[in-house]
Amino acid sequence: MRRHPDRGEAEPVTRPTPATAFVPTGTEAPSARGAAVGRRIGVGLMRGLWRPRVLGAWRMPATGPVILAVNHTHNIDGPMLMGTAPRPVHFLIKKEAYVGPLGSFLRAIGQLEVDRTVADRTAVTRALGVLTGGGVLGIFPEGSRGDGDFASIRGGLAYFALRSGAPIVPVVVLGSTERRGRLIPALPPLRSRVDLVFGDPFQAGDGSGRRTRAALDEATVRIQERLTAHLAAARRTTGR
Repeated sequence: MRRHPDRGEAEPVTRPTPATAFVPTGTEAPSARGAAVGRRIGVGLMRGLWRPRVLGAWRMPATGPVILAVNHTHNIDGPMLMGTAPRPVHFLIKKEAYVGPLGSFLRAIGQLEVDRTVADRTAVTRALGVLTGGGVLGIFPEGSRGDGDFASIRGGLAYFALRSGAPIVPVVVLGSTERRGRLIPALPPLRSRVDLVFGDPFQAGDGSGRRTRAALDEATVRIQERLTAHLAAARRTTGR
């Protein structure tokens, strides 16, 4: 156990579950060991290039399936979370990013390729496999980069939450788009501060166990309300 910096409470230290490393194909679950390696790479890169301040990470369950719902305003949001979350994360990432060496790298570190233009059943199966195996699934519920305000979210997050029963942990990334770097304008200034605020886990369903279309729509509304409330609280906490 270690003392949590913003609450002074003990924070559980979670070690990745050993797994055989492989580059996943078909509907196989992505590599847990690969995601653990990706987390270590993220820790080195994100903490080496910027100054992430992580608040509330102790709220994330130390074991069992978890869905991280993350706002999305910059390309570094995903890598930043991978390098600061207490557990390895498998992100659903658009297939357009899987080009050349980058695509091979993303697969090797346990990330999930998804085709956003169709109902990608392979991606859905593999994402559910992550949760069935007790892993952490990362989702950008807005679907793509934007204002990061959760003003419009897709139904995929509610589907995964209802189907798996996994709790959702809202995460807000703030500061990645405030300023442009002088050396690389597409990135935040080196050594600038980026805040990552974790919220309390919650269930998307109403407790009835329903998985109907109406239940999915109701869960999506419920999720959006919780994410928007967390965003407002994160802004008050960080002053951003």
